Amino acid sequence: MKIYWIKAQAPMRVLALIKHLGVAAELIRIDPVTGGLHTPEYKALNLNRKAPTMVDGEVTLWESSAIMAHIAIKAGSDMWPTENLDEQVQVLRWLTWNEGHWTPAVGPYYVEHIVKKTFNMGPPDAKVLEKAAKNCVKYAKVLDAHLEGRDFVACDRLTLADFALASMARYWREAEMPFEDFPNITRWLDGLAHIPAWKNPWPEE
Repeated sequence: MKIYWIKAQAPMRVLALIKHLGVAAELIRIDPVTGGLHTPEYKALNLNRKAPTMVDGEVTLWESSAIMAHIAIKAGSDMWPTENLDEQVQVLRWLTWNEGHWTPAVGPYYVEHIVKKTFNMGPPDAKVLEKAAKNCVKYAKVLDAHLEGRDFVACDRLTLADFALASMARYWREAEMPFEDFPNITRWLDGLAHIPAWKNPWPEE
């Protein structure tokens, strides 16, 4: 198995899963600054020219949730339930909620505070963040209410949904996400930080 990655939130969740499950993989870092995502060789694997991309034998996958499901199935892990289909639906609900609602809600904070700093793109745009605040709070209320009395997002245990939803939000302090009034979210994020693979998902270089 090969995983092509950049230092960003979507590849991070895949790398954390690989480390957490102890899956053997060749981890190939792509440099987006020097055009690594746009080479003919990489575009042949992923026409989106984004990361991560997985190649496992004859299977080539992009989109982090699909890659994580493939890895969990291969490892025999119930982080992606395959025997209890009701549980699978619950994980799927939160994976799709993440893409449709949560990522657009917290993404502006991640981009303005984390991505811009990483790539020297200038200071955060206050107008963008002001516009994003209402949407972020709207969906933080949903997640915070759901996490009342829960340590994990779905199935009362660690699943792919936790890694997916937490990948941008883990930077909530640095990114100044307005989570001070959402104690269940911050408790959940702090709890995940005790998982070694989640605390340090990046490969040693």
